[in-house]
Amino acid sequence: MEDLFIIKIGGETINNPETLKICLKTIATSGKKIILVHGGGRKVTELAQKLQIPQQMVEGRRITSAETLELCTMVYAGLINKNIVAGLSSKNRVAIGLSGADLNCIVSKKRDASIIKYGFVGDIVKVDEMVFDDFISKNIIPVVNSISISEESELLNTNADVMAAEIAKAMSATYKTHLIYCFEKNGVLKDIADENSVIDEISKADFTQMKETKQIADGMIPKLQTAFRTLYHGVEEARILRSDALQSYFNQEKPGTNISLH
Repeated sequence: MEDLFIIKIGGETINNPETLKICLKTIATSGKKIILVHGGGRKVTELAQKLQIPQQMVEGRRITSAETLELCTMVYAGLINKNIVAGLSSKNRVAIGLSGADLNCIVSKKRDASIIKYGFVGDIVKVDEMVFDDFISKNIIPVVNSISISEESELLNTNADVMAAEIAKAMSATYKTHLIYCFEKNGVLKDIADENSVIDEISKADFTQMKETKQIADGMIPKLQTAFRTLYHGVEEARILRSDALQSYFNQEKPGTNISLH
């Protein structure tokens, strides 16, 4: 089985043009089979403020009104996606930008509103691995943004970490899939204030304990939960690292935090 790397970037990597440039150069010159997944929530928050569209977050997840969905679609599927495709192209690597609506490749259902009304938010029900396989076999990097489509053909805002995880799970039938979350920190930290306190490996038991002691909190909790789930579904490796550590990762070093079931 060939190796396939599903790399998710967001936050600082996307917001800082220099960091993004370095990251895309590493990906373009790696010679690896890659699917790149991106979010870009900060850009949406910034634009929403300028356009005076109120924003609401619950446990790190965005409540998506109809207006916010329009904004998310423009920013994720337009501005950020095409910038990344262009960045890879400038390093002579052919890429294609995809939302879940393109070729119907990622279908989701609208999240149940009985507890929290998330609005136009989708939970993934189907990934068409044939679409991705087709591009990968032609040495094209799919650049996937976090807009999916419902069975009723409605566009929905979808969590990019989950999108990367679901793609990794779907592709694990035909490839040895490696799920890499690029993060602004060096990995999962023992002490949030100390960048050098990286935990090399975190098991399910460690995670449960660190959650109870509040060593792990906020956005890191769903990220890790999602990563653990992929390992139960045949994904070879799940790792959290800084995007500027990607090069050393491809050089067989082991930066960041490895997520392990044991």
